[in-house]
Amino acid sequence: MKRPNFTHLFSKEKSEHNNLPSTNVKKAVLVIFLLFLILYLQYKPYTNITHVPSTFLEHLFVLYQFIITQTLGIIHESGHGVCYILPCPKFMMVSMGTLFQWAFPLGIAYYYRKKGNTIVFLIGLFILGISMDHTAWYMSTAHEGAILPAHKSFLGVDALHDFHYIFSALGVLAYESFISGFMKVIAHLLMIGSVIGILFEAFSDKP
Repeated sequence: MKRPNFTHLFSKEKSEHNNLPSTNVKKAVLVIFLLFLILYLQYKPYTNITHVPSTFLEHLFVLYQFIITQTLGIIHESGHGVCYILPCPKFMMVSMGTLFQWAFPLGIAYYYRKKGNTIVFLIGLFILGISMDHTAWYMSTAHEGAILPAHKSFLGVDALHDFHYIFSALGVLAYESFISGFMKVIAHLLMIGSVIGILFEAFSDKP
């Protein structure tokens, strides 16, 4: 039987210039993601502070955030789901949620980088930053216990707290604050760096 070949997904030839976003599209992407970044840093979606949107931009942000959060949540649970089907060790099963959650936007970024589409590559990195920021928050709650309450769980049921288990297994639960803080810094740098990259790309002379 012939083995599957996926080389067509990563052809060595980069996309034709007419398939790449125009300067106006790049500038529109810059505005959208700059506004998203500002609102995201101001209204963290995972904080306990309730904020009622009052402006059009805030309502738009809530829509964007809902889409991204639900998508990452589905991808996260899919990672666990793989190990419900395959015989994975428990540590790998617990870790697969976060690994899938990071691999999804990173895979998009890698694919479009190979295609020469820098804007979508940077968007992928931006979403990876959001994913890592959510992970940082999740890490920061590891001390709350081995069980994640239903009201905090994506599936709406009591569940094993991924990072309480991971940190306990690695013997680093006492360093939860440092690890989550470090992850948050990386996430914010990735998001800010992606927007700066989009800025340079939007005003560059290259097609």
